[in-house]
Amino acid sequence: MNASPTSSMLRALPATHGERLMHSAREVSFPLGTRLFEEGRRADRFWIVRTGTVALDMRVPGRRAVVIETVGHNELVGWSWLFGPHTWHLGAEATSPVRAYEFDAEVVRAMCRADPALGMAVSQWVGDTVARRLRSARTRLLDVYAPYGSGSLR
Repeated sequence: MNASPTSSMLRALPATHGERLMHSAREVSFPLGTRLFEEGRRADRFWIVRTGTVALDMRVPGRRAVVIETVGHNELVGWSWLFGPHTWHLGAEATSPVRAYEFDAEVVRAMCRADPALGMAVSQWVGDTVARRLRSARTRLLDVYAPYGSGSLR
């Protein structure tokens, strides 16, 4: 499978690890409005976006889901597959037609168990993504729910 050499995953991982992961990927497409996953359901795959955009959202009781972040070209969609209990912490919806590389979570977890160096590299890559997404979620939720001027992000 041919992957963009600028892919965030391939930049984040040593070349041999990124290439090994890409051998397990398959190309998929999603039309506008497709729900890739729902918060609370089983996380059994993840994607690297090739083209298009995906909104990551969070359910809020009594309100519509809040979009936490929109991800696009070469970005990871889904991290809950790596950490138990392997259920989605957010939801995701295609906000344009999307082409992506899809990875089977169990296959990748097995690869990581079999090769601890690969496992460490994947964990670091996904962990960095989680940290960025948490900062984004905090900022977005403060924008939506905090009283104006009530605090800063320091």
